Amino acid sequence: MSDNSERTKHAETIIRNHVIWSMGAGMIPILVADVFAVSALQLDMIRQLCRVYDVNFSETQGKAIVTSLTSTTIARLTAGSIIKMLPGVGTIIGGVTVSVFAGASTYALGQVFKKHFESGGTILDFDPARLKKLYKEQFEKGKKVAEQLRKDDKARKEAEAAERKTQEASEKAARESVKTPPPQANDEKDVIARLKEIAKLRDDGIISEGEFQEMKKKLIQDF
Repeated sequence: MSDNSERTKHAETIIRNHVIWSMGAGMIPILVADVFAVSALQLDMIRQLCRVYDVNFSETQGKAIVTSLTSTTIARLTAGSIIKMLPGVGTIIGGVTVSVFAGASTYALGQVFKKHFESGGTILDFDPARLKKLYKEQFEKGKKVAEQLRKDDKARKEAEAAERKTQEASEKAARESVKTPPPQANDEKDVIARLKEIAKLRDDGIISEGEFQEMKKKLIQDF
């Protein structure tokens, strides 16, 4: 595999990981904290992509680019963050909305920077105005990617839960199927010895025949 292919593969891995992390940050139940967390992750993604493409990273320039490209998205994320504060269903709807938008925005940013760097560009000659259209296109694609990742994660968790239930049921069945071990030989000797004792009591006239039979019956039943 060529160096360019390896570099592209590495870049895609970085983007995908940051999309997943951004989606997780989007679920943070604290007003606007989710937005700041996503922005920090996006800046970290740009820093890592700069390393992959041997481009000097500038935090100041990186922040300015992220702010310029994601201004509309940030407004959406903030609105979703506010919705999350509503009790009950608001938490769920807001959380999912912010999560998907955060993932889509991170995906779009990653793709824009990857294409810019692969064409020989640097972070200093990055023109947000020129690349804003590409960002919007990738954002729409990113929403589908983020939604699929969310569904995959949900399916994985459901599968794990089902597997745990199956395992618990199997363990319970195994425990219930364990039979009580048969009486040991010592138990049999004890019963015989007790029968002899009560027989002697009968023979000595200490207990009656009826009492003997009753005690004998009880011993056998208990055994």
